[in-house]
Amino acid sequence: MSDAPLLEVSNLSVGLGTPGASLEVVHQASFTVADGKTLGLVGESGCGKSITMLALMGLLGPEMTVSGSIKLRGVELIGMSQRELSRLRGNRIAMIFQDPMTSLNPVMTIGQQLGEAIAIHHHGLSRRTRAERAMELLKLVAIPFPERRLLQYPHELSGGMRQRVMIAIAMANDPELLIADEPTTALDVTIQAQIMELLQRLRAERNMGLVLISHDLGVVAEIADEVAIMYAGRICEKGTVPAVFDRPHHPYTHGLLASLPKIDRVEDKLTVIPGSLPPLASRPKGCRFHPRCHYAQGICATEEPSLRPVDDVAVACHFAETVLTATATGHEETSE
Repeated sequence: MSDAPLLEVSNLSVGLGTPGASLEVVHQASFTVADGKTLGLVGESGCGKSITMLALMGLLGPEMTVSGSIKLRGVELIGMSQRELSRLRGNRIAMIFQDPMTSLNPVMTIGQQLGEAIAIHHHGLSRRTRAERAMELLKLVAIPFPERRLLQYPHELSGGMRQRVMIAIAMANDPELLIADEPTTALDVTIQAQIMELLQRLRAERNMGLVLISHDLGVVAEIADEVAIMYAGRICEKGTVPAVFDRPHHPYTHGLLASLPKIDRVEDKLTVIPGSLPPLASRPKGCRFHPRCHYAQGICATEEPSLRPVDDVAVACHFAETVLTATATGHEETSE
């Protein structure tokens, strides 16, 4: 096995439109994922999390341009033909999409869809062998009465069951890397916990790398090893979960954490981040977060901060040390 990281993404940028008239959706994202580890990719809806992962999978349309580097075990994926990428997708890299009801084919049984996922990468298997493997996969994801479920259609299953089927399909060929895009969306809290426990178990048993896309900081804190915070298409802070969540250096990270409800909170209202995520076509110059930031000064409106090491995290903020000091002491200052 290669000594290279399982996944290494460097300066990944994604544009929408022609090279001469392109809107930048994702700006120079960099991160790594190791075997048996989980990276949480966090941010508001529309910040570029899913686009980043679709670029990694080679699933973006012709209207999108991708630059930078995406390496799987040291092998560059950018520039690969669709034929080469199709051998990787569902085999070495798999993805669980957000909505299992729309991701599953409504006119095919669960058994047919699992069998199809298996057959794509194992052409010589008999129908019986595919059916046996499909049964194993349903048992792997703890679906009760798997014999019956193989004959059912997606609409006959609950939301939690459909999500387990999606995980089973993703696991069909024992991928090295699994990407889970909001895997607990629209599920109740109990089912969410079960799905997260299942993903953790599969990761540990298979020594598989996992990328968890989420806006739920609680879920990320529970199962991720490292976290990358995205804002307006750019990673603004990244590091281990304890380093980022216990001592946030970026004002956006601090705002996200401060907006979470707490049992010991005595205030009547939750803390909110003022303003909203800027539209793709009118992102501000300089730091993209500065119109919403308490700490912004003149330089923030003109100069985009680089992602730099501060303590034990990497953060893109001109005043990261000020933010850390203020949040650590509980005395936040609002800039004039």
